[in-house]
Amino acid sequence: MPLHFFFVLLQQTFTMRRATTLLWALLLATAMATHAQTPRQELRADATRSASNFAAYPGPGSEALTPAPKGMKPVYLSHYGRHGSRYMSKTKEYDYLFDVLDKASRLDKLSPLGHDVLGRVERIRREADNRTGELTPLGIEQHRQIARRMAGRFPQIMGARNGVVTAQSTLAVRCILSMHTALMELQRLNPRLSVSADAGMRQQHYMNFTDRQLIKNITTIESRQCFSDLCLKHACWQRVVDQLFCDSAYVAEAVDGERLNYYLFRMASNVQNMELRDSLTLYDLFTPDELYHNWVMNNAFWFLGYGRTPLTGSLQPYTQRHLLRQIVSDADSCLQLPHPTASLRFGHDTVLLPLVCLLGVDGYGQSIGSLDSLEERGWADYRVFPMACNLQLVFYRHARAQGADGVLVKVLLNEREASLPLTPVTGPYYRWSDVRRYCLEVLSRFDE
Repeated sequence: MPLHFFFVLLQQTFTMRRATTLLWALLLATAMATHAQTPRQELRADATRSASNFAAYPGPGSEALTPAPKGMKPVYLSHYGRHGSRYMSKTKEYDYLFDVLDKASRLDKLSPLGHDVLGRVERIRREADNRTGELTPLGIEQHRQIARRMAGRFPQIMGARNGVVTAQSTLAVRCILSMHTALMELQRLNPRLSVSADAGMRQQHYMNFTDRQLIKNITTIESRQCFSDLCLKHACWQRVVDQLFCDSAYVAEAVDGERLNYYLFRMASNVQNMELRDSLTLYDLFTPDELYHNWVMNNAFWFLGYGRTPLTGSLQPYTQRHLLRQIVSDADSCLQLPHPTASLRFGHDTVLLPLVCLLGVDGYGQSIGSLDSLEERGWADYRVFPMACNLQLVFYRHARAQGADGVLVKVLLNEREASLPLTPVTGPYYRWSDVRRYCLEVLSRFDE
């Protein structure tokens, strides 16, 4: 990714007490055991993962959830989910690639492969015409399936005669439609479910908060230099670009190869979310190593923007401090209710990723000082925030218990059981009192 694109994207878009060394080591070991393959191996097995936040939602697979301790049942579900698969958000992301190739075609500078790619780009532009930023049909289906699995996994909440679901969305249409799809599916499965939905301005301070000061802190001299060094080390555009043209002198004089590769990789990444995905690809233009190198730069971009690192002051996850406080507050309230409840929230990847880091889910809260060590420390963005990514906190208690006493909570990241930097009671189940105390301690470390 060219350096200047990195900082343009950032402008558009803790000092937390460290857990014990042993606890972080155990957490990291758990995450590494869950993902035994390295990112390079995973990307070689499935090129679509190199798309980072453009990766289509993979689903939870066939892994069974760990049964709750005897006598305990789910009574409350707290959720934040990203909208489903979408088209790229800006017209220029489709136009730039087409314009460069079309101009070269008119000057007879394209290779046979270049002409073929121009035809593919035209087809992609036609499907995305007047749809930039919108949900694709796949995005709708993802949320339908997630809701269906949610109902199947937690029938004590979603299938209850007196179950109550409150849903909130950011103001983006793709998020509102994702919320609408999930609620329709839940009510289809249980017509007796009481459902309410909101997408007003009042909730936006925690549903989609942007901290402009923290964003400014990302672009330090040190972070710029480290990212520039990484991009130079992983630059891989020359062969990719050269294969599209028949005149090397023209490429050198008239084509910004690094920029062209950037937009070509983005378009290749986004195709998997479109209706064309089964009949067209652009991944064949890249070798496995080139896909890996492009991903490495994207992975570092997202880490600098939202992860914990001294390169940016170790504060970026705190962009979601208001959301975490709301999650705790909602849980405190809903656990006092006499009926099963769910709080569903629908938003964006730029909220979900730092929220995961702020909570320290699966080791993503660890501070990492070197961009070159992200992979060995377990940081792989596609595992956290593909399209339709979601974080679910599921609360359990004994059937006859009331209030918050004796409540256990389990964390699901993209519908898979995940860990927190705390000692569980058993398996993936933590005491809510421990988790609540931990969340409030994390929040107390940020000075407004």
